[in-house]
Amino acid sequence: MGMNAKELIGNPEYPAISYGGYREKSRKYQPTINEIKEDIFIMHAQGFRIFRTYDLHHPFAENTLKAIREIKQTDPGFEMYVMLGAWIQCKDAFTENPIHEEEDFEGNKSEINEAIRLAQEYPDIVKIIAVGNEAMVHWAWSYHVPPKYVLKWVKHLQQLKENGILNNDLWVTSSDNFASWGGGSEDYHNDDLDELIRSVDFVSMHTYAFHDTYYNPSFWNLDHIPNNADKQDIIKQAMHRAVDYELVQLESVKNYVDKIDSSKEVHIGETGWSSVSSDLYGYGGTKAADEYKLGLYYNVISDICFSKSLTCFYFSAFDEPWKDSKNENGSENHFGLFTVEGKAKYPLWDNVDKGIFKNLTRGNNPITKTFNGDFEALLKSSEIPPVK
Repeated sequence: MGMNAKELIGNPEYPAISYGGYREKSRKYQPTINEIKEDIFIMHAQGFRIFRTYDLHHPFAENTLKAIREIKQTDPGFEMYVMLGAWIQCKDAFTENPIHEEEDFEGNKSEINEAIRLAQEYPDIVKIIAVGNEAMVHWAWSYHVPPKYVLKWVKHLQQLKENGILNNDLWVTSSDNFASWGGGSEDYHNDDLDELIRSVDFVSMHTYAFHDTYYNPSFWNLDHIPNNADKQDIIKQAMHRAVDYELVQLESVKNYVDKIDSSKEVHIGETGWSSVSSDLYGYGGTKAADEYKLGLYYNVISDICFSKSLTCFYFSAFDEPWKDSKNENGSENHFGLFTVEGKAKYPLWDNVDKGIFKNLTRGNNPITKTFNGDFEALLKSSEIPPVK
C-alpha cells in the first residue's frame, strides 16, 4: 500500500504539486493516458511524489490513477500518490442568481460518490480526499456554500472510514482560502467552521500573494525607487515580501485552528505565481506576472516549506490554456512550471542542465528551456513593481 497520508503530509522528502493535464483550450479534449504518463514522469523526475487533482466528473481524474497504476505494474517501486478534489457548489451555481444558502445536493453527492469509488478502487494511490475547492470563500461568488455543507460531506467520509468502507488511514480535508479557515475576517468565524476544523484530518489552506498584488498591494508597491538601484535586488526583495505576506496568512490560520483543535496541522493546499498576464497583473497593472518572478517565488516558497516541514501543493505543474480560453495571455493560463509545449520555465533550468529530463517528452517535444536559456533576455522581460 506504500505510504499513507500521515506519513506523506508534512514530510519534506515527499514534495507535492497541483496537476491538471489539459493541453487544449477546452476540457472536452481529455488528455490520453499516455499523455498523462508523460506528465507523471516529468513530475516524478523533479522529485514530486504526491499531486492534487480534481475534475471527478471528467475521465481525467480516473485516467491519472490508471496511468499511475500502469506505471507501477512495470515498475513496482514507482511512487506517486494522489489527493483527489471533489467539487462542491451551491444550488444554481454559475448562473446569474446562485443560491448560496442551499447546496447543489445531487451534483455534490455525485462528486463525493465518485471520490469514494476511486479511493476504493485505487487505495494504494489515493491517500487524501479534499471536499471542495475554494468552496467556502465569499469571493467565489458563482458557487460558494456555507461551511455546514462541506462539514456534512467531510463527516460522511469520516463515517465511512469508521465503518470500514474506506481505508482508515485515508485523510479527509477541504482545500480553501486562508480566510475561509478563520485566518481573515470574523465574518467567517462560526460554529460550523469550528466543527469542520475538528472533523478534518488536516487543514489545506490556499494563499496567493500574486493575486493580492492587486487586491491588497501594500506589501507589493514601492514607496520610491532609490537612485542607482539594482533591478534584480529590487525584484528579489519584492518576492521575499510576497512570501512573507503569505506566511502571515498561514500563521493567522494556525492561530485560529489552534484555538479550536491544536492537534490539527495546517499545510498549503495551493499557492503559485503566473508568468504571463494581460490583465490586472501584467505590465499595465501590478507588473507581478513574469517568469523571472515566478522562478524567484518558486525557489523561496519551496525552500521555506522544506525547512518548516510544510507540505505545499504548488500550483501548478503545467500551464493550462482552458482556464481563460478566450484570452491566451490571461494569467490563469500560465501558473505552470512548464509551458503547454513542455518547455521548462526559469526555476527548472538547472534541472534541464543536470539532465534529469533526459529522454522525457511532452507532446513528443523534448524538454528544453524557455528563452532558450538566455538569462539576460529573461531579466529584460521582468519589470520592478509599481511605485505608489
